[in-house]
Amino acid sequence: MGHKSLGGGSQSPDPLMAIIVSIVIGSVLVVYPIPYDLAGWRPLFFLLIMLFWVLCQPAWCGIWFAFSLGVATDFMMDAILGQYALSFVIIAFLARYFTRNQRILTFGNLWIIAAVAVFLHLLIQLFFQKMANIQFPIIRHWRPLWSSIAIWPLIYLALRRWRA
Repeated sequence: MGHKSLGGGSQSPDPLMAIIVSIVIGSVLVVYPIPYDLAGWRPLFFLLIMLFWVLCQPAWCGIWFAFSLGVATDFMMDAILGQYALSFVIIAFLARYFTRNQRILTFGNLWIIAAVAVFLHLLIQLFFQKMANIQFPIIRHWRPLWSSIAIWPLIYLALRRWRA
């Protein structure tokens, strides 16, 4: 089932270009204009991409990677500076902390972690929005949870070749 042998003969490819390409594609998906009725359902692409790389390539991507993607998301979403960055850092830290002793993260485990991470991110964003006294329909706030959980398998399948 795995793509690496224990003898050290087969190694996963260098993920640098895949990381860069995934960030570029993710940034396009984050800002690409879509109709207003569908915009509330847009998956949290950068969060999912960050989570994949932090969990599946921990030697390449860590807390600073999460922070950098969070700041980029702050700028792209025209959010309060640090809002997404703090959320991404908290999620990356917790994901790494709770999976540090796991030798093998299966697809199912990663999907559950992604679902919990998206929920936590939306909870943190809700906290920021309440602190900033931003009024919005609360039901609209949770829509990305469902679309992000549904899109996770596609992101995993697109990037799984570069798992460590």
